[in-house]
Amino acid sequence: MPSQHVPMPLGEFELIRRYFDRPGSGIGDDCALLRPTPGLQWLVSTDMLVEGRHFLSTVSPQALGHKALAVNLSDLAASGATPRVFFLALALPRADAAWLEAFAQGLFALADEHGIQLVGGDTTAGPLNLCITAMGEAPRAIARSGAQVGDEIWVSGELGDARLALEVFRGHVALEAEAFAACRERMERPTPRVALGQALQGVASSCIDLSDGLIGDLGHVLSASGVGATLKLDALPRSSWLAAQAPALQHTCLLTGGDDYELLFTVPPGRPLPVVDVPLTRIGRIVEAPGLHLRDAQGHAVAFEGRGFDHFASS
Repeated sequence: MPSQHVPMPLGEFELIRRYFDRPGSGIGDDCALLRPTPGLQWLVSTDMLVEGRHFLSTVSPQALGHKALAVNLSDLAASGATPRVFFLALALPRADAAWLEAFAQGLFALADEHGIQLVGGDTTAGPLNLCITAMGEAPRAIARSGAQVGDEIWVSGELGDARLALEVFRGHVALEAEAFAACRERMERPTPRVALGQALQGVASSCIDLSDGLIGDLGHVLSASGVGATLKLDALPRSSWLAAQAPALQHTCLLTGGDDYELLFTVPPGRPLPVVDVPLTRIGRIVEAPGLHLRDAQGHAVAFEGRGFDHFASS
């Protein structure tokens, strides 16, 4: 009787070798050996993505590989760092070869774009969970605690589209196909503003990336710096499809939406901004009075009860 080929199950070490070990990575040793550049600081960021909490089950594995690394690169960007290496801890319900190949493609496409190398990590069986630790270098980290009274508040790109996509998934909003595709791209494949973060070295007095919503993340800067802020609602940059929504939904997406991964930074008045390939918008000013003060186009106070995302306070 002719023998039949029976595929062997994909084991942990074969999985690592096939999809994540690249030439010169050093993967396979118990520890990674790193040599920091003399005179530079190491900056380290860790982010976890859990299915059903941070991403929908419908997301493509390629987009998920991109986002898993992008959220860490965004943290490094907020500190003004140049990415160097990262570690991946991956829990999988099963070793699906097609899923792993697409995930690795998305992961390494972004890694190669920014010259960052995977040097270690861990894999295990379990509910889908991704945790990346990324490390970068900088002459000096841009901290959240440096905002001063009188500083201007700036933000990169446009805000709110990721939350708008989520509202479509929830069935609360209907968008044309082109608009939904663009918003979904912002939610599932965010662009980490690494070049902008590097260009803000010596320019920004403080910086943070917008992952949990503008109100919440700006609140971290205000708390760390011991100051307050006035924001102009009409100045917040938004896409044409978000601008077409009801004002209440616009405010929710812009102020508490999260998943924007743009940079919010403060700059002393009169200091020139770097020339970069992403739009920069001045949205407010740092003030002495504590708290966040929202203003409409006429300068009137606007009440808003939303807050930034909190894993243990949000449903």
